[in-house]
Amino acid sequence: MNRPAHGTLHHVEIWVPDLDRALASLGWLLEALGYTVSQSWATGRSWLLGPTYVVLERSPALTADRHDRRRPGLNHLAFHIEDAATVEKLTAEAAEHGWHLLFPDLHPHAGGPRQYAAYLENDDGFEVELVATSWPERSAEGPPTPPVP
Repeated sequence: MNRPAHGTLHHVEIWVPDLDRALASLGWLLEALGYTVSQSWATGRSWLLGPTYVVLERSPALTADRHDRRRPGLNHLAFHIEDAATVEKLTAEAAEHGWHLLFPDLHPHAGGPRQYAAYLENDDGFEVELVATSWPERSAEGPPTPPVP
């Protein structure tokens, strides 16, 4: 493997209140995006894609039983997705894995007209954004606008 670029994300560790629920939703999504299981232990699992890995762990040091993306800390994870069709495919499949669509009345342009994305939240309050890198109607006017808060 080539040396990772300076500043590239090394890893993300997410503490979850229920490992089985996290594996069903976040674990499913990571594998659907091409991550492969790297390590597994009684209270956690990690997935690897290139030089970056993601850890889901049920830590005994948790101080709450639900993630609140509106509190200080992690709001969401955003992933590049090949195209709009793949965003829609993953969004449809996500409903079977504990995810629901945020901002359904604005989907797929909740982030503005120059972004095609799905904003999903799972039963534990974690949000992911699936952002298409291309779609047929994409404007050539510049970069996507930032998402709605």
